[in-house]
Amino acid sequence: MHTSTGRRAAAALTAGIALTAALVTPFPAQAVVGGTESTQAYSFMGSFQLSYPAPPRPDKHGCGVEVLAPQWVLTASHCAGRNPTNAKAGVPRGWKVRVGSLDTTSGGEVAEVDHYYRLATSRDEGGFWGRDLALMHLRTPVRAKPVRIASTTPPDNTPVRIMGWGMTCDDSTNPACFPTRLREADTVVQPISACPSHAAGGELCVGSADGSVAATNMDSGGPALVREGGQWAVAGVVSGPDESGKTLYSDVTRHADWINGIITGTDVPPDDPIPDMEGSADLSGCAGSVVRTPASRPQDPALLLTNGHCVQGQWPAPGAALVDQPADREVPIADPQGYPQTTARAKRLVYATMTGTDIALYRLDKTYAQLTAEGAKVFQLASVPVRTGDPLTVASVGARYHCTAEAVVPHLREGGYQLDNSIRYTTSDDCAPWHGDSGSALLAPDGTTVVGIHNTHNDDGEQCTDNNPCEVGPNGEVTSTKGRSYGQQLYMIADCLAKGSKLDLSRQGCTLTGAPPRPDDRDSHLGDQDPNHSPRTREP
Repeated sequence: MHTSTGRRAAAALTAGIALTAALVTPFPAQAVVGGTESTQAYSFMGSFQLSYPAPPRPDKHGCGVEVLAPQWVLTASHCAGRNPTNAKAGVPRGWKVRVGSLDTTSGGEVAEVDHYYRLATSRDEGGFWGRDLALMHLRTPVRAKPVRIASTTPPDNTPVRIMGWGMTCDDSTNPACFPTRLREADTVVQPISACPSHAAGGELCVGSADGSVAATNMDSGGPALVREGGQWAVAGVVSGPDESGKTLYSDVTRHADWINGIITGTDVPPDDPIPDMEGSADLSGCAGSVVRTPASRPQDPALLLTNGHCVQGQWPAPGAALVDQPADREVPIADPQGYPQTTARAKRLVYATMTGTDIALYRLDKTYAQLTAEGAKVFQLASVPVRTGDPLTVASVGARYHCTAEAVVPHLREGGYQLDNSIRYTTSDDCAPWHGDSGSALLAPDGTTVVGIHNTHNDDGEQCTDNNPCEVGPNGEVTSTKGRSYGQQLYMIADCLAKGSKLDLSRQGCTLTGAPPRPDDRDSHLGDQDPNHSPRTREP
C-alpha cells in the first residue's frame, strides 16, 4: 500500500508551494535565514500567488518570481509544476503575480499568468536538478523595470543577494510563520562541493558556510543576484535546500538560450496534451472517485470510493473493517482539465478494509443530484469482477495510465494484509502508476464504469513487506517481482449497499470483510487451499 516518498523531490515541494501540514519537512529556521526586512522595493521582484492549489497562507504566496520582460517572469519549474497534470507547458487557472512591492498583499502591480513553460520535469531523461526553471507569461504587461540574466556563472566566493517571502517558522498551521514583507540577505556562492546534495551540473551552492544565511521554505523561484555594471543581474533561482543547510539554486546563465528563445518567440515549446481528468478527487496523497450503484437514487447522499489505506487516522487492522466512523475531509472533484469543478466534504466513513480487498467508502455532504447539478462526474460501480485481459484506465489525480489486466492473482500479501483475486497489470511505459496514485479508479473502456481500484506497487523486489507485495499462488507458492503494480476488485460492494447509501453487511450476497458468515461460505471458497478460513478474514 503506497505512501509518499522522496528526498530532494520532497524538499523542492516544501521549498515551493505544495506546503500542507502533511508535507512540511524541517528546514533551518527563518525566512531568508540570517536576513532582514528589505527597506526598498525591487521593481523586478515578485510574489507568485495561486488560488489552486492554494498555499496554506492568507496571501496565497507560493514562490518568488523575477521580471525578465514586460510580459515574462522567471521562477522555478517545480513552482509552475503545481498545475493539475504536471504539464511542461500549458494554460493555468487562478495564477497571478504581484511585482515591485515589498508586501505580498498590497502595492506594486498585479498581473494574471496565462501560460507557463517549464525547462524540466521529473519525467525528463535529462534530469530535473540544475534545470529547475520556468517562464510564465503575463496576460497584460507590467511597467516594472526587468532584471537581466547574469553574463556568466558566478565563480566561488562571488557576493550574492538573496530574497523572498519564505516561512519564518516550521508550523504551516500558524499564520505568524508567513511573512508578508520581503526579506533579503547578502551572502556568497560556495564551492559546489560544499553542498553534498548537488546534482552533477547546473547548480549553485549559495549561503554561509555554516548555513546561518540561506533561503527557506517558500523562497523557491527567488533570485541569487550579482552586481554587473552597477546593476543587479540574476544568476540563480532557488531550487531546494541542501542537507548542509545552504541552498541549491539552478544556474540561470546556463539556460539563457532557452529563456531568450521563448521570450522572443523564436523557439516556443508546444503545450502538452491534457488527458481527460474529469471526476478524479484529490485526497492529498491519494485519489478517489464519486460512485453510485444501480440502486442509488438521485436524492441519496453521494459515496466516495478510495483505498482502505487512504483513510485518515488508524488503518483497518488485518482481518477487520472500520464501519460507520466520523470523518471530515475536503473532496475537490476535478473538471476535464483537472481543476476543481466542485467541492464536497466527506462527513462519514461508511466502510474501510484492507483485507480481501483495499477499499474505503465515504458518505459526502451532497447528494448525487446536487453533484450532477454542479457539473461533477459520477461514476457507475461495476458488479462483475475484472478478468484477465480486461483493458483498464487508472484514473489518478493529474494522470491517466492505460493498462491491461495481465492476471488475476489468487492472493496478494503485503505488510500483514492479504488481498484476494488481485489484479496484476501489464508492465509498460503507458501503465506506470506510482506513489500518490493509491485509490485511483480502474475504469472500463466506456470511461464511466469503475471496475476496480489501484492500490500498490512492488518497489524493491522484497517479499510481502510494506510497498513490496508478493503473490501467493493456488498451491501456496510465493513470488515477488520488482516493478509490478496491482489493483483490487470491488464488485462485492454493490451487494452490501442499501437505499440511502447505507451499508448493510447482513444483506444477502454481501461478502466484504465483516459480513456475518453464512452456511454457503464454505462451499463458495472450496478453491482456496485453507477451507477452514474465509479469504475475507484470514490473515497471512
